[in-house]
Amino acid sequence: MGMLRVMSRRGDDRLTWDEQKVLAGDAEAVAAIQEAERIFAQERARGATAFRLDPGKPAERIEAFDATAEQIVLVPRVVGG
Repeated sequence: MGMLRVMSRRGDDRLTWDEQKVLAGDAEAVAAIQEAERIFAQERARGATAFRLDPGKPAERIEAFDATAEQIVLVPRVVGG
């Protein structure tokens, strides 16, 4: 299972997908991954930073959506004032 987490002032929104079902062509799983890609691109365009999180490994900053990641976290741009 993959998960996209988008941090916000409300906490975090989560979207999950099953990579095996995507590979099998399951329509619902394909739609979920397409939505995750859309959200990833939208948030990156707004200045969010993306990190790939895999168990037992340090967080890795990523620039492109990776459907094989166990978890991707999007952190919005921090604005000071």
